[in-house]
Amino acid sequence: MSDDGGGASSKAAVIGLASLGCGCVSLPVVAAGLVVLLIIFGGLGVLFAPIIALILFFGGGGGGADDGSDIDTDKVSESVQGDGKGDLDENTVPDDLADTIQEAGGICDAIGPVVIAAQIERESSFNKDMLGPNGEKGISQLPPDKFEEFGEDEDDNDETQATDPEDSIMAQGRYMCDLAEKVKPLVDSGEALDGESVLDLTLAAYAVGLDAVQKAKGVPATTEAQSYVAGVRANFPRFEGIGGSVAPSDFPSESIPSTSNPSVSPPPDPDAPSSPDPEESGE
Repeated sequence: MSDDGGGASSKAAVIGLASLGCGCVSLPVVAAGLVVLLIIFGGLGVLFAPIIALILFFGGGGGGADDGSDIDTDKVSESVQGDGKGDLDENTVPDDLADTIQEAGGICDAIGPVVIAAQIERESSFNKDMLGPNGEKGISQLPPDKFEEFGEDEDDNDETQATDPEDSIMAQGRYMCDLAEKVKPLVDSGEALDGESVLDLTLAAYAVGLDAVQKAKGVPATTEAQSYVAGVRANFPRFEGIGGSVAPSDFPSESIPSTSNPSVSPPPDPDAPSSPDPEESGE
């Protein structure tokens, strides 16, 4: 890393924590774990430390007080920092989409079905009717031009639609594989930052565009790019069936910074003063 690598890593740690949407109430508790984890993990691992801490603190999705007590911490750490090529636990995705996610994750060696499922959770929480701020539609939230390029009629209904989950997920898989092929030379040549993988760069390119990744020669040092990579990786344990996953949709959205998926607006603040009634103000 460059001379400012330590600062970038510290920033990335904060970004990774915020990207998961954890409420402020939990921050003091999580901070204690982060102190240890920030010492243990170096390089790009610092980006993942807050994710692992949150996974271990919050357990398996709030099912009960004892959730998380039997979580294998080594497996969680390995999953978050891994390549996403583990076996997809089909119980963690809708029954009617499991086969499509498996297929999309088998298009190329660089992208596995766990990555596809984790991205969908990050992008839309499996909402096929999601509408993005820049014309993105459907479960995978591809930009319109990318869906037009990579989308096909997967279910033979004579229509190719971004709001069709099968069409959207397969287009996602093709686009991810295309991006992976284009960022791989940066990793193979050693131009990318030490510790950044083809998957990291591919996820960043999906979030902020290929040009931004190629210009930065790695994951851009922006909240949008780094929080996206961290947020998707946070979901790997969930979809590998390890448990103890932290999904963005599980937490209040008001603490999530701007990312490539700002389609979920923060809820109104109930304590915020309301606009004065014109009749009451005498206007």
